[in-house]
Amino acid sequence: MANYKEIKGVTVQTRDTDPVVNAGSWASGGSLNTARYRGGSSGTTTAGLVYTGRTPTYVGNTESYNGTSWTELNDVNNNSYAGGGSPAGSYTAALKSSGKSGPSSFQTNTEVWDGSSWTEVNNNNTGRDGIMGAGTSTSNIIAGGQTPPNQVIAESWDGTSWTEVGDLNNAKGFTTSWGSSNSNAIVATGEGDGSSPDGQGNTAETWNGSSWTATTSLNTGRTQAGAFGSTSTNGIVAAGYIGTGYGANCESFDGSAWTEVNNTANNLGLHFGSGTDNQAGFVAGGNPVPSVGTQTEEWSFPPPTASTLTEGQIFLSGGTTLKGFGKAGGIPSATWASGGTLNAGHGYGTGFGLQTAAVCCFGGYPTHTNNTETYNGTSWTEVNEGNTARRNLASFGILTSGLAFGGNAPPAPAGSAITESWNGTSWTEVADLPTPVYDASGIGASSSSGISFGGVDAATPGASKKANEWNGSSWTAITDMGTIRESGMGANAGTTAAALAFGGSSPSITVNTELWNGSSWTELANMNTAKSGGGGNGISTSALAFGGNTPSQPPYQAAICEFWNGTSWTEVNDLGTGLSSGIAPAGGATSGLASGGLSNPSTQSTVSQEFTADNALADITVS
Repeated sequence: MANYKEIKGVTVQTRDTDPVVNAGSWASGGSLNTARYRGGSSGTTTAGLVYTGRTPTYVGNTESYNGTSWTELNDVNNNSYAGGGSPAGSYTAALKSSGKSGPSSFQTNTEVWDGSSWTEVNNNNTGRDGIMGAGTSTSNIIAGGQTPPNQVIAESWDGTSWTEVGDLNNAKGFTTSWGSSNSNAIVATGEGDGSSPDGQGNTAETWNGSSWTATTSLNTGRTQAGAFGSTSTNGIVAAGYIGTGYGANCESFDGSAWTEVNNTANNLGLHFGSGTDNQAGFVAGGNPVPSVGTQTEEWSFPPPTASTLTEGQIFLSGGTTLKGFGKAGGIPSATWASGGTLNAGHGYGTGFGLQTAAVCCFGGYPTHTNNTETYNGTSWTEVNEGNTARRNLASFGILTSGLAFGGNAPPAPAGSAITESWNGTSWTEVADLPTPVYDASGIGASSSSGISFGGVDAATPGASKKANEWNGSSWTAITDMGTIRESGMGANAGTTAAALAFGGSSPSITVNTELWNGSSWTELANMNTAKSGGGGNGISTSALAFGGNTPSQPPYQAAICEFWNGTSWTEVNDLGTGLSSGIAPAGGATSGLASGGLSNPSTQSTVSQEFTADNALADITVS
């Protein structure tokens, strides 16, 4: 047995069980009511939509998915196969375009789904099949396909009409595609792109609204595959025809590289799919040999397993030095330093992201704004504004994928239900909150998944302990918290299965901490100092709570900062300047950012502050 020497301020932890590998995997979902292949799709794994396809007759069947089972809905007006869809749309707002309605009949029909029925709108310009489509029901792009031959043609939809835009660099038929809008999309794989002699292409091209740019090629060429993703920087290509038959191998794209990930359970081809990003989505139908399929497979990642950490012993068998232990594994020795200066004040605003890739948005005192700024670790840049000026709102996400919701939007001082989604370039209004709310808080890692909690809710009325979950297309009420939280805080980068909420007014300013595990809230250890209207960084097992209002007023804007290690709170170094009222948090518990808010009762802060922990690696010697 070894005894540790010179271990000061370090907690060595082990797991009492093997950790779950953080890798995505496929699981069986509900079966379609109508077996089909190569239809259109929209939405998420818990709120999905599929439509059209071939059985082998050409069909117009529409079905919605609730995460468990599929339900038949009203058919499209024009039966078709292998046309475009709207994977970034929802089960209440989708687009169907082009496709094939017979052996040699190529459609130009376009139809829009409003949640209950399909309506014919303006046709696209070139009829074709073998396309998938990218974007939403109001902002979409289709590219490639075959008439035959395989095409380079691309068309953009603005919600009213189709316009031919720049061609693909390579002709592609039976492609895969996804994207958030008609200015952010990717088309990958497909037959006839010239990258392989047998026609199974592996090339990929991204679209920025004006031109197509070749990006990294896939590892395995294929055609007739399924795909889903949220932007041109993330997504999954699943299975497809690989030259010798239908395969099961899948690849994930992170914006620069393709990585082989876990296979689908079934060999699939001519299937279709939709999802929020490369972390969550579904594929359904397809596999016409030996028979048309009804299967659904869902892609997801396991929840964090940090809660299995327990203090324990480490036994060394091969030497006397344990190298590479992070000092920040315990309580970080850290300081706050000044960062870049905002271009405008964002008092009572919000924000999200990482320390070197952040967003600070909305807010304004005394005038409400919709201003948005992004941070690169050095300076702030003004970018596209939000759609509705407001303040006292909440948000979550990263630089390229965020959500902002609620708040006060004149002339409605009692709160707003408006939700806007950020794709790294622009804001788009999406489904409203169930009820208007202001001074709520948000937790989530992207625009596809997160939680809103607390605030002043119009349905209560007054300060609330209500919580809602966002699935990428709609909000659903979940179990109430144990504590009312107006202007509460949360570990901003948590998940819908591990969300930490703390502080707020209840109505008195509180120290209470709660954890959401995906089904219920549990009271945990209290903070050392009660605070509301502050900022919160990190995840459920490693978080920061900083700034805010404390019971001892004045001053209203506190500088106090506390670190959460998964079990308890410890005070660490203070902010350089006290802040409250709409601080935009970003980053984690060892590398964080605070921007915006108020630096005294009436002054908007424009100075960002960066928190950096000593995360150097230390050697631990034993005897």
